[in-house]
Amino acid sequence: MTDKVILLVEDNPDDEALTLRALKKNNIQNDVVIARDGAEALDYLFGTGTYAGRDVSVVPSVTLLDLKLPKVDGLEVLKRIREDERTRFLPVVILTSSKEEQDLLNGYRLGANSYIRKPVDFSQFIEAVRQLGLYWLLLNEAAPHEKR
Repeated sequence: MTDKVILLVEDNPDDEALTLRALKKNNIQNDVVIARDGAEALDYLFGTGTYAGRDVSVVPSVTLLDLKLPKVDGLEVLKRIREDERTRFLPVVILTSSKEEQDLLNGYRLGANSYIRKPVDFSQFIEAVRQLGLYWLLLNEAAPHEKR
């Protein structure tokens, strides 16, 4: 068990399973919190809804955010993350299969730290997740979390 949590926001069960497999295959043993839609991700981050009472001072080390989500789409989730003082500096990696250039531009415009297109090939996906884990969980020096 580690204190560095990964928030995976993914509505596709196959992509969720692939991501979890890729993390395990790369020996990334961080706790993974899974939100299956944008509303659940926001509830987790801000301690509302089913996550009411959660200690919101414990923030993920990185959020892996899909864009095409039910209830609240990924770009809106990103916008709300950046608007709130508590999560403004939370590292957010957009991990999506979208090939739309507008999604890429909007993701960076709204403050994404990185934008990665999910590789179709599993071995390429494993390598992408390995590099993500290496960078965001080991090498990156995170901004200190602001107090309310």
